[in-house]
Order: sequence, then C-alpha cells, then structure tokens
Amino acid sequence: MVYITQLIYLKTGAEAIFDAFEAVAIPIIAKYQGVLLFRLRPSQASDFLEAQMDLPYEIHLVSFPTEAEFEAFLADEERRQFLHLKEQSIRASFLYKGVQL
Repeated sequence: MVYITQLIYLKTGAEAIFDAFEAVAIPIIAKYQGVLLFRLRPSQASDFLEAQMDLPYEIHLVSFPTEAEFEAFLADEERRQFLHLKEQSIRASFLYKGVQL
C-alpha cells in the first residue's frame, strides 16, 4: 500500500479554478483502486499552526494499492487534459509518499 499526503497552497483568488480541477481529478483516483482517505481544509484558528507554518488550502491523504497504480493515476489522459487548471490555481504543493509498515 502506498500513501500520498499532499499539502496544497493556492494562488490568491484561484479557489474556483482549483475546485474545477478537483472535480475531474478526484473521481479518477478510484479508477486506479485509489482511495481519498481524507481531504481537509485547515482552520486559521490554530495559533500553533499559524506560528509554525503557512497553512495550506487543503491537505489530502490518498492510498493506492501499489506504486504502479499511483503512477497510472498521474499519467491518466483525462486528468492530464485538465492539468492546466492545476497549474493556474496552485502556487505550491508538497507531496509526501509513504508505505504501510
């Protein structure tokens, strides 16, 4: 099992563009036996987080049975047709990959 954690930082005012990309990309995860375990929009209310880091717009945790299925998701032709929306809306993202121990 492969786990992907992604911290996503948006460009100012790009929420609708990002939502349009997610509307396409998230359903494609299941096509490759992936599961969106959670999608979180952190609250600005946490003083600890604000003091330590710039809060991401969203945090995703996704699992795929194998690395090959994750790579196939990334290469999916339908998803690739909408990558311009991702590029227009995201100013930075950090992807952490882990495996089940």
